[in-house]
Amino acid sequence: MSEIKVAITDDDSLVVSLLEDYLQLQENINIIFTAQSGEELLVKIEEGLMPEILLLDLKMEGMDGLEVIEHLKAANTNIKIIVVSSHYQNVFMGFMLKAGVAAFLPKGVSPKTLVEIIHAVKRQGFYFLDDQLSIIRTQISGKSPKPELEENILSEREVDVLRLICQQKTAKEIGEKLFITQRTAEGHKNNLFAKTGAKNIAGLVIYALQHQIISIDELPII
Repeated sequence: MSEIKVAITDDDSLVVSLLEDYLQLQENINIIFTAQSGEELLVKIEEGLMPEILLLDLKMEGMDGLEVIEHLKAANTNIKIIVVSSHYQNVFMGFMLKAGVAAFLPKGVSPKTLVEIIHAVKRQGFYFLDDQLSIIRTQISGKSPKPELEENILSEREVDVLRLICQQKTAKEIGEKLFITQRTAEGHKNNLFAKTGAKNIAGLVIYALQHQIISIDELPII
């Protein structure tokens, strides 16, 4: 696996220091910078330091985590955000998913588990804790619109690809499963982004849930 570029933003300097020291020792993880405020984070990104994954606290002095998420979303970055917060509540999961957050975790998560989640987010674009699935069921799928059968914007093959994406399959695995080339699988994936308006893999999962292409129970749990 290639090296994962990670940034940490939290206004608790002790948390940042301990987390940086631990993660820097892990295989294939490189902490490219830390920041103690949303403003400092954005300055570093503007200077060209672009992480693949951002570990972000919610409550910070000045620009809080929610404002950071909105800013990064508006800037259309490809940064995958893992929110790690002492203000964690399961009921916030639907909001976080809709905001494009790749994972939402309590601050008490073990460092070992956090490493596993970082790799999962790098690999598949999102991560759900076991108990979050039932919350997503009530917050998202319960409000799902009725499918408009007369206006099926996705082709049958695109639906097949979308279902496999939701099952954590890579483009290579999708190609092997559907007997198409990896390049063709990537093309279908790009079409899905264009047709659904999703900005990331989490957005495709939301679309699939809302349009009943998959059910909550079909989403894999690591």
